[in-house]
Amino acid sequence: MGCGYVPLFGVYRGLVQDNICIDWANTLHPSIHLDVVVDLGGNLPFEDGSFDTILLTDVLEHLAEPARAICEAARILRLGGKLIIGVPFFYWVHEAPHDYHRYTEFALQRMCQLSSLSVVELQAYGGLPEILCDLIAKALESLPRPLPVILRPLHIAASLLDATWFAKKLSERSKRVFPLGYVVVAEKLPPGAIGG
Repeated sequence: MGCGYVPLFGVYRGLVQDNICIDWANTLHPSIHLDVVVDLGGNLPFEDGSFDTILLTDVLEHLAEPARAICEAARILRLGGKLIIGVPFFYWVHEAPHDYHRYTEFALQRMCQLSSLSVVELQAYGGLPEILCDLIAKALESLPRPLPVILRPLHIAASLLDATWFAKKLSERSKRVFPLGYVVVAEKLPPGAIGG
């Protein structure tokens, strides 16, 4: 859902038999892989229980009604099917004016629960070091030329620092309260199988 350039295809290509890529008409990432143009915030043109797995990565923050999209994803999943969600948390405004939300782990759990999905795994990724490196990189991108070239050593130094044992330890300790983002795997269970 929201396939864009299909950046994760190389990761899952050997694990699937069929792949359907969907996105909305006004995507900023037109793709030759796009199979179906849909309204990601509306009713999807697929029958109930059509899919084993749905990827919804780096899309949910761009939907005005994200809970509706998760409900639709749950509807078209088979029982036992998995919805994989990836969302940023500490991140710059991007794809304006379609950048509506940042989610905590609690909001993600609640949206899944309200859609009759059971959270199998929810992981924060990144922490303070990754956030700082990302902020520096984004700041450099937004500066007028030639400043990014002059300040490039700052980004390189931050990246090198991020690779140290100390930064990895700090990342692990800080990612629960300062996450760069989250990844969720949720499973569709039979009606009534999820407690309130």
